[in-house]
Amino acid sequence: MHAQTSGSIVSGDDIPGQLAQLRQLHPELYARTDPQRIATWQATLGRTLGQHDDFGDDAEGGRGVVYLKAQALNTRARATGIRTLLDLAAPRLPARDGERPVLVDLLGGDGLIRKVAGELGITDFDVLTCDASPHMVAAAWAAGMPALLQRAEQPLLRDASVDAVLLAYGSHHVPPSDRQTVASEAYRMLRPGGAFLLHDFLVGSPMDVWFEEVTDVHSTTGHKFLHFTRDEIDGYLEKAGFEHREVLEVDDPYTVTGATPDEAELAVGRYLLHMYGLVRVFDGRTEREAYRWVADRAKSVFRYAEADGSVTGTALRRDDATGEWHITVPRRAVVGVGRTAGAA
Repeated sequence: MHAQTSGSIVSGDDIPGQLAQLRQLHPELYARTDPQRIATWQATLGRTLGQHDDFGDDAEGGRGVVYLKAQALNTRARATGIRTLLDLAAPRLPARDGERPVLVDLLGGDGLIRKVAGELGITDFDVLTCDASPHMVAAAWAAGMPALLQRAEQPLLRDASVDAVLLAYGSHHVPPSDRQTVASEAYRMLRPGGAFLLHDFLVGSPMDVWFEEVTDVHSTTGHKFLHFTRDEIDGYLEKAGFEHREVLEVDDPYTVTGATPDEAELAVGRYLLHMYGLVRVFDGRTEREAYRWVADRAKSVFRYAEADGSVTGTALRRDDATGEWHITVPRRAVVGVGRTAGAA
């Protein structure tokens, strides 16, 4: 991945401005865009921008500000899962005609995937951050992440132009009626040997429970979205035409650090409160009490029964090298991996 550029002031709803920045600063990414698809998108953009944006700023009734605060608090809280996704999606083909491989992050927010990839030293391909939220796209550019406003089911890239497509960390926000279109569009954009990853959480899983019993109740945006089943994911990949496909379960925990066990627990509570916009938890509680409540709720929800009868739950450990305490809240995601013909 190329070195991160300095931040740019780019409006999240200004597609010509975003394209101009891509053309100037990231011509290798600009070359993947499709002028005809962009023209069609711009013709309907006014109606789309009038819809409610859960990840807009507070003034628009969204939770984008607190979400970005969570990422700033701990960029690597989800690094374990992100590394797994990048390992699965990483373009396995060499640069073609001098072009570096490209991964398209369809639900990229403020560019977290690209940012974490750079921090982890995963630098052998470029990432184009895409999102349907103007607030997130503007934040990505401000953080030096090349970004483009688009919907996951209406990508603006050429046929057979990229090496990997990622739909993760919010796939359940895509309406069921549009999910097949997303998979089919991913197939369209991929080069031979490319990979599409669809990451989310199973119906009835602890993450599903968290969204229903915690996020929906204690955020201002609510959270009434349908999660996935394994058969559903496999069906999307099959119908899209992927020649090679599999559905995997992967560890995708939250990991946060603190100087003491108590501080680590409060830190994970703070992270999760902002991550999911749980601002109503503050009602009648001090900040410390609110963070403690969220941490305790997470410990009770994120528990996994193992085949041997044991239960995996939140774990605390001390790093002997730094003296810090690490708290890990377990979370298991499901990932559908579809590869086009030519995959190794």
